[in-house]
Amino acid sequence: MFMATTAETSIAAHPKFEPVIGLEVHVHLLTTTKIFCSCSTRFGAQPNTNVCPVCLGMPGALPVLNKKVVEFATLAAMALNCRINETSIFARKNYFYPDLPKGYQISQYDKPLAEFGYIEVPAGGRKIKKIGITRVHLEEDAGKSLHEGFSDSEEKTAIDLNRTGVPLIEIVSEPDIATPNEAYEYLTRLKEIILYTGVSDCNMEEGSLRADANISVRPRGQKEFGTKTEIKNVNSFRFIREALEYEIGRQIDVIESGGKITQETRLYNANEGKTYGMRSKEQAHDYRYFPEPDLLPLVVDEKWKSEISRALPELPEARRARMVKDYSITEYDAQVLTFSKSLADQFEQAAKAAKSPKRVANLVQGELMGRLKAKGISIGQSPISMAGIAASADLVESGTISGKMLKDLYDLSFERSKDFPVIYEEEGRPQQSTDSSALEKIIDEILAANPKQLEQYRAGKRTMLGFFVGQVMKASKGQASPQIVNELLTKKLG
Repeated sequence: MFMATTAETSIAAHPKFEPVIGLEVHVHLLTTTKIFCSCSTRFGAQPNTNVCPVCLGMPGALPVLNKKVVEFATLAAMALNCRINETSIFARKNYFYPDLPKGYQISQYDKPLAEFGYIEVPAGGRKIKKIGITRVHLEEDAGKSLHEGFSDSEEKTAIDLNRTGVPLIEIVSEPDIATPNEAYEYLTRLKEIILYTGVSDCNMEEGSLRADANISVRPRGQKEFGTKTEIKNVNSFRFIREALEYEIGRQIDVIESGGKITQETRLYNANEGKTYGMRSKEQAHDYRYFPEPDLLPLVVDEKWKSEISRALPELPEARRARMVKDYSITEYDAQVLTFSKSLADQFEQAAKAAKSPKRVANLVQGELMGRLKAKGISIGQSPISMAGIAASADLVESGTISGKMLKDLYDLSFERSKDFPVIYEEEGRPQQSTDSSALEKIIDEILAANPKQLEQYRAGKRTMLGFFVGQVMKASKGQASPQIVNELLTKKLG
């Protein structure tokens, strides 16, 4: 029996079978009102309060398309390298479910908003793999079934229709994904790109981003796909990767034991690390799609596309490449510092203001982010601003304060919830010792106490200079100027 702990490398290297994975990602758009009515999209309102005859599907109520929804969806599709279709058609997707009061969902089917995009993901080493995007289409969300939180929830299911009509885009990948790790990378980069555009907050806990995975296995070298299963309602990218690893192994086990894969929808139990059958998987014809009679074709002409494209920001990969070039930082630095658009914006503001962008990058990653993580707060909640980071970087760069003093001042900033420049003033602008006679005395004592290291230096081991500098700084309790110490030591050591 396959266990979820099986390493992905063994799955990918299976001698007989290979997996084929496609992903369907639903992303809520960050509009204030719903796609076809003026009801609020605000999350967390009392159940069934953000509703009206339109989103409840009352007889005679007619949908009116929200222009901002189209602009947000088009912007996202552009960021995903898609071709924007000038004309797209809304359709009714018919199915019966408690959280769908109309008995159908307004979506797009054969003529979507956008097609033929791609995302590039790392695929081992320095290789880059292009994952195709089949389509990006608009649709309204359904309501939500509630199974807990009220007195008789063990016996009954409640329905909250606030989410009905919230606008979303569905992003459907090509079946180009070959491993669970590639799926994880694809989702990570997709989320990153969408966040940079600002069209969604991608909050998985609130359901703003939901991903379903289609997975099948086939004999290596075979062109035809195997029978697929769909894994739904997984609430983190890590769990999606785990679910795929388990499901690949399960399907291989079934086939090798002489069984057949059933096309079905499955759920993932993260506590057990297993998937379970939920229901048989519907085919497109089961939904009886037909054009939505209450909505005209959606036309996004060249003029409108041009207007929307002006809001397209510099995207993560392009920004990383430029930051490496502009600020002489490493690719790893750029990767960390572009984790979010907000962090990247703030870093660039500080880097442009500071004498050494590289030192700013080091302070953000080594000093600031470590403290933020320890406190469990975000960059937006940091007591030290990026202007404060730039100021502290310049003080260290000029030798005005030591690295030890900077760490102490950062600690005080977090303790007192005050920015670095304020703490620097409060502490009386701590000065380093530049008294040469006092420093020479310390240096003489250090050299006398470490004859072995002195002999090694004079024998040609120049790296011992760093050892002596460290000892002097330690003896001066971080108050000595590193620049002066280096000069004095170099002179004394010849």
